[in-house]
Amino acid sequence: MAENKKKCRPYNANYINYGFIPSPTNVHLPMCLLCEQVFSNEAMNPSRLQEHLSKKHPDKASKDSAYFQSLRDHRSRRPTINSMFARSVNQTEWVALLIAKAGLPFTVGESLVIPAIKEVIYTVMQCDPAPVAKAIPLSNDSVAWRIREMSTDTEEQLCAKLHGCPFSVQLDETTTADNNVLLMAYVRYVSGRDLVENFLFGEYLTTDTRGETIFAALTKFLRERDIPVTNIIACAMDGAPAMVGRYRRFVTLLKQQAPCVLAVHCVLHRHNLVAKKLFPSLHQSLEVAVKAINKIKAHALNDRLFRQLCGENDEAFKRLLLHTQVRWLSKGNCLARLCKLFPSVIEFLDQADASLKAQLWSCRHDIFYLFDFFGKMNKVTLKLQGDGVTLVHSKATICSFLAKLELYQQNLGR
Repeated sequence: MAENKKKCRPYNANYINYGFIPSPTNVHLPMCLLCEQVFSNEAMNPSRLQEHLSKKHPDKASKDSAYFQSLRDHRSRRPTINSMFARSVNQTEWVALLIAKAGLPFTVGESLVIPAIKEVIYTVMQCDPAPVAKAIPLSNDSVAWRIREMSTDTEEQLCAKLHGCPFSVQLDETTTADNNVLLMAYVRYVSGRDLVENFLFGEYLTTDTRGETIFAALTKFLRERDIPVTNIIACAMDGAPAMVGRYRRFVTLLKQQAPCVLAVHCVLHRHNLVAKKLFPSLHQSLEVAVKAINKIKAHALNDRLFRQLCGENDEAFKRLLLHTQVRWLSKGNCLARLCKLFPSVIEFLDQADASLKAQLWSCRHDIFYLFDFFGKMNKVTLKLQGDGVTLVHSKATICSFLAKLELYQQNLGR
């Protein structure tokens, strides 16, 4: 004999009068709007629903259907965990973008971001964080794929703009710590009424850094993206032989395909080259200052003893800064720190190296002059850097600095 099937009671719209709606997870189960308790299908009848409302929520038993309808509408608009993370793909892209901007390893998504999200959801929202963790794929491969996808999309949008508008390009090649040569290209173009500056590409040069190699790397990139070389109207570069030779250098090769291109020597690079040419006595004083700094910084014991001395003298800083030749702001920064700690440096060298102390003391006027000079040079250099710096801005900065130099010269001549 066949077993009798249980009767499944359907939900009736009138049950809203008792404060019940269908359960979001199963429409055949009633759920109380006030306590959000879900009942079995057998409770889907007016008497059972009325009994629950009277016993559990006696203060709401006299409410009309309009009150419960407003509760239902408010609940439908309330965000849930699943609705907040329904767009998991979009959330993954945002997290991957933050990871890329911070320069963190791709594994930080699983090792840090997901545990942090779980902790926040469990602590603040008092909810099970497992569904959220499953909805946001942040594995190493997922983050890497999202970053590559965003990079490709950004490159395609940029190349589409450069295809139909003139632009200027800036090239810079640098040698990394592992002796690889990296060529980086930046572009500047007009979009609407704005001047936009973007990174175009970065590519390793596997062989040499001659002008032909650099030109081949640039033209290959433009040709693969269908960007005409004739769209280049200006090119900024340093004065390296690979860039400005007469016959086979980059600028010569570029002008063969884009005759109207304007080649500009980088203002910052020229500024740095001029700053390297010091009067012999000033250069000698700078070497003495660097030697004194290295005497303290290059030896761990001296560095620890000097920090202890700075603490005893209640100095604002406890460390000197090493001079790095390739860093354009290094001279000014290391001399500024040396001058601020000059009494402590003299006191320390009196015990560590008396002859070096005597040299440093005899050069103190030149060192403080260089500190002031390079400090002003660094301020100008920083003003010439950054996004959106135009020729007008650079010219105004340099002219202002030249006017100040004339004033300084007049004051020193008195």
